[in-house]
Amino acid sequence: MSTERSQGSRPPRPTPAPGALLLCRADPDSVAPVAQLLRERMLLTPAGREWTALVPEGKPWLLGGEPVDRVLTGWATALAVGVPWPVLALWWDADRGGFTLAAGFRRTVGYVWLANGTPVGEDEAMRTFAARLGLDPVLDTQSLDDLTKPDPAADVRARLLGLLAVLTRAGVALPAGLTPGEPADRLREVARVQPGVQRIEWTGWRGAVRTELDALERGRLGPWLPWAGTPRARALATAQLLAGLPLTGWGLHRRSPGWLAAGGLLIAHGTLGLLYDLAHPRD
Repeated sequence: MSTERSQGSRPPRPTPAPGALLLCRADPDSVAPVAQLLRERMLLTPAGREWTALVPEGKPWLLGGEPVDRVLTGWATALAVGVPWPVLALWWDADRGGFTLAAGFRRTVGYVWLANGTPVGEDEAMRTFAARLGLDPVLDTQSLDDLTKPDPAADVRARLLGLLAVLTRAGVALPAGLTPGEPADRLREVARVQPGVQRIEWTGWRGAVRTELDALERGRLGPWLPWAGTPRARALATAQLLAGLPLTGWGLHRRSPGWLAAGGLLIAHGTLGLLYDLAHPRD
């Protein structure tokens, strides 16, 4: 009786607050203009060799009723479309945690663990994840496979840290304190004091497009730019527009800010490319 009373008097564990991180395999100057088109306030900071981290300043998953994993999947998809680098979204809430990898127009791939670390994803997703990031097919794949096996001592936070441990061999180096499993408010405070941090804010389409074009001119995307006049540039613009329309419709239907951002970004990129191509006919 006393044991039952003692157990019943224990204070409940605090519910983990939802949080999220975006990791882009590109330098900050390449990521900043694309991230601006999401029209979300974010903090951008270097996260290792050729990696950049984006920390949301807002919490749209609390305001719009859309779960954090769907919001982050939409953002990752929007960021990865039309750029040559992949985007990895890490997310967690009171019940689950996981990741989503977006790369161009490919279907996203992801994995999920319950809060207690129980794997509920598909093993094949891990192998696809490793292949798309060019990870070591033996050492890294084995480490990722271990994350798909039961482990009573590993909760979802430990699983995400294990994933990051594998990614360190691919150059990821998150700043101290920018750790999966932390509340969104804590991540924001840590990101604000990082050297080289940039605040990403929406400044309107004219300013966003000008910023993006300036950055792209300095990058290695020449054959894909709207003014390049190449078949690849025209094909990319057409594909972006055709893909953006149904995504926007889906986002409106689901009232999902993540998918709305993805669809809007695709439509904007595709329209810009086709209009430039029409206004500047080739000889």
